Amino acid sequence: MQSAFKKRNLVLKKIFFIIFSVLNVFAFSQTLGSTLDKKTLALGEAGVFRINISNLQGKDVVSAPKNELLPFHFEEIKDSINKQADRYDRIIEFAVFEEGKYTIPALDFTIGGKIFHTIPYEIEVVNTAQKGDQINDIMKNKEVTLDVKDYWQLYKFYILGVLILLALIFAIYQIVKYGKRRKSSPVVMTNQTLKDLEILRKKKFIENGDYRSFYVELIDISRNFITKQYQIPADVLLTDDLIDVMKLNNAISPQNETIVEDIFLRGDLVKFAKTFPDQTMMEKDFEDMKTFVKRSSKDLEMEQLRTGV
Repeated sequence: MQSAFKKRNLVLKKIFFIIFSVLNVFAFSQTLGSTLDKKTLALGEAGVFRINISNLQGKDVVSAPKNELLPFHFEEIKDSINKQADRYDRIIEFAVFEEGKYTIPALDFTIGGKIFHTIPYEIEVVNTAQKGDQINDIMKNKEVTLDVKDYWQLYKFYILGVLILLALIFAIYQIVKYGKRRKSSPVVMTNQTLKDLEILRKKKFIENGDYRSFYVELIDISRNFITKQYQIPADVLLTDDLIDVMKLNNAISPQNETIVEDIFLRGDLVKFAKTFPDQTMMEKDFEDMKTFVKRSSKDLEMEQLRTGV
């Protein structure tokens, strides 16, 4: 009898222990729940998704940030979180703007370091508009009369852009034009020719008695100078024709014409080996040509006064 009584007491203790353990689990565990107000939504219609956690016991709740809990196709309109010591509530209003079936997956919520999951939901989004439905504006379009100020406000940036572009093109044109004028100016041409003459001297044709090379280069430099400085085609004319053009043109003073004529005629004689100038003559022709180049600006000044330019 005593043995049977002891066995019955032991069984009752085990039953009470199991019941106590189960009640303890329910009493001290957290409960995660979620609800969806509609399983079918019209395009753009708002739906409400609620998550609640009870029996928190002051534990932290970690989940996705606001407006980032639902998947891509769900446009979250409002995401509100209310957390108290023993309860957590999160309400999300959302809309979907494409037809089809979409799923709210099981969402992770970490409660006191442990991960819990909501149940998944499937939502169908339908287009409730019927073919042939007439769409009316809430208000009729209103005509507005625009004046000059209104057009200016609308197109001022385009106008200013065009004006700036035109000004830039004009500035570039003037710079290029000025640069060309500077390069072809009498002073620039005179200085360049004087430099060419100094280069010729450094070749020591005069000192070495190489009269043929000396006169060939001296006349080439002179022809190029006359062509650019006086606008006379000296680079293509024969010596006799060039002399006639200079006399008819009157752009070169008589004194300078004499220098050019003497040197060019002597150069032709040297070229065809009809004369053999000495060092003194070459020195004189070189200095006379330098003098002619330096005095050319006065010729041009006189020509401008004569023509009234």
